[in-house]
Amino acid sequence: MDYKADIGVFGGSGFYSFLEDVEEIDIETPYGSTSEKISLAKAGGKTVAFLPRHGKKHSFPPHMIPYRANVYAMKMLGVRHIIAPTASGSLQAGIKPGEFVICDQFVDRTWGRKDTYFEGPETKHISAAMPYDENLRNLAIKACEEAGVTVHKKGTVVVIQGPRFSTKAESRWFSKMGWEVINMTQYPECILANELNIPYVNISLITDYDAGLEGDENIKPVTEEEVYRVFNENNEKVKKVIYKMIEQL
Repeated sequence: MDYKADIGVFGGSGFYSFLEDVEEIDIETPYGSTSEKISLAKAGGKTVAFLPRHGKKHSFPPHMIPYRANVYAMKMLGVRHIIAPTASGSLQAGIKPGEFVICDQFVDRTWGRKDTYFEGPETKHISAAMPYDENLRNLAIKACEEAGVTVHKKGTVVVIQGPRFSTKAESRWFSKMGWEVINMTQYPECILANELNIPYVNISLITDYDAGLEGDENIKPVTEEEVYRVFNENNEKVKKVIYKMIEQL
């Protein structure tokens, strides 16, 4: 394949606005088609490959995203780093909407997703002890601080199946476990990148308080409309952070 890229980015369509001279390409992988055409462009002196994980029209719900094809396409392009911003919920009062969390751990609560490249005859058991790349995490934290974004330097994201949000009982359970972030797409995207030896970092943009916080009646359960509203309001912050990371990689 003639196309190559240095950095891969999974995310939403708001990322397009600072990419110039975009070329869209189709990549057919051994695992089928990607969620959308991949956009190649120059940014910060690097070639960036951008892919909206849900598709441009948000046509793939979290449990139907072709994660294996998406990540493998990045491998085919020769990508050396993956930056993965996500709209996420907060499970703790001290982590507020509009703030960022640079996750260092995940807990998988999904089911039925194709989550490995090793289905036989080749079999490997990779370590998932530290699923997020420490160098990329530190770079993301620094970029957030330079951009003036309130950032939490670590956090555990619990990945739920979706597309529904949590019940109050589920959310209370996750909060009492001490987990900070809730999301629907970090698994298996993160672990697939690990299987392909591509350093991967998540930037969780907090949009809501999940199903509300126990003891605070003023905090209402999340709605889809609220997630989109807060994410759109903070899209510029996301782009600024990612661009700073691309420049420094």
